[in-house]
Amino acid sequence: MKDCIFCKILNKEIPSKFVYEDDYCFAINDINPKAKKHILVIPKEHIESLNSVNDFDIVKKMFEAIKKINKQENISHFKTLINTGSNAGQEVMHLHIHILSD
Repeated sequence: MKDCIFCKILNKEIPSKFVYEDDYCFAINDINPKAKKHILVIPKEHIESLNSVNDFDIVKKMFEAIKKINKQENISHFKTLINTGSNAGQEVMHLHIHILSD
């Protein structure tokens, strides 16, 4: 999507340091963290929200990435969060999973 901040980050239009990247998703630190560690896991394919997912294999790949990220970042206790829709707190309309850990 042309105006999506996550798509712009993926396309290197906005600089950001990736915490993790594979063929399906990438991860960045949240710019407005709500915990000591707050990482966003984002699919490379633009999918607006969990309600827009047609093939849940991408969600599986994202959770597989979370396991790898947690090992890499030495995170053993964490919370995951998916906001779906603006009324539920989704600020960027591109599916993403929050990893929160103190």
